[in-house]
Amino acid sequence: MSRRRSRRTALVALPAATLLALIPGTASAYPNPGHVTGSVITHDPTMIRTSSGQYLLYATGGGVSGKTSSDRTAFAASADAFSSRPGWWSRYSPIPESWAPDISYHGGRYLMYYSVSSFGSNTSAIGLAVSATGLPGSWTDHGVVYSSTSSSDFNAIDPNLFVDDDGRWWLSFGSWWTGIKMIRIDPSTGKQLSSDTSRRSLASRPSGTKAVEAPFVVKRNGYYYLFASYDTCCAGTGSTYKVKVGRATAVTGPYRDRNGVAMTNNGGTTVLESHGRVVGPGGQSILKDVDGDLIVYHYYDGNDNGTPKLGINLLDWSSGWPVAY
Repeated sequence: MSRRRSRRTALVALPAATLLALIPGTASAYPNPGHVTGSVITHDPTMIRTSSGQYLLYATGGGVSGKTSSDRTAFAASADAFSSRPGWWSRYSPIPESWAPDISYHGGRYLMYYSVSSFGSNTSAIGLAVSATGLPGSWTDHGVVYSSTSSSDFNAIDPNLFVDDDGRWWLSFGSWWTGIKMIRIDPSTGKQLSSDTSRRSLASRPSGTKAVEAPFVVKRNGYYYLFASYDTCCAGTGSTYKVKVGRATAVTGPYRDRNGVAMTNNGGTTVLESHGRVVGPGGQSILKDVDGDLIVYHYYDGNDNGTPKLGINLLDWSSGWPVAY
């Protein structure tokens, strides 16, 4: 989660040589979360900066729980995205609430993909909501985008929208089972493109645990980078969550880690993992802000009974791989 020292951008730029020396290899290489205050309890945060400079953060829980900030340090709880939860949610969870939203801005409107499921189940669905302002209470639900059932070999949660340089829309998603998937999206509807219904595989754990989820795709310096959360979330100080990354020359992969291991074969280069009081960082999203790329995530505070808290760090790309600082 966040690591800063001053107020608005207390994330101080470090010399490139120092950053290269911090390429993770031991827990001491990972930065502590930056300083954030106020309403910081969160899971699976996604954040965007509006044209006015306000930060809107949405996260797992309720009708898509919301927070706002004017300086990226002090966060205030706001209303949920939905003042009334869509009725279709009850088909996928006995306690209808949202998981792992993804907010973006395209074509003059805010889009939010989000998940509805119950813990440990793959009877799940990804929904879409649209807003002119992105503010809580302003969202109009557009229903189900993609779903999975108990007979599926994938789990339709943790969506992330990526728009490529040619204007093509892609939605990555997935959790456990056979891992991370990707489909084409029709920009006119925000739903699956009828002329391309392929479901591609981006990352999986074919041996050992199946624990890979929460994909997020960005393009930097000619490469596509796939961030994902590995291992176990949501167990307080017993969590083993960590963020890993791979890169590819095509948005559909194959994604490989720094050692050349495919992410479809347990590969992934670690970006953040447990260290000190920071336990199980993950549920990440990436935000390109005015001062650089941010990784926004949750972690469990070992000094506060494992309370899930917000973290934000800058990323350095000078080595060709993202390094949090």
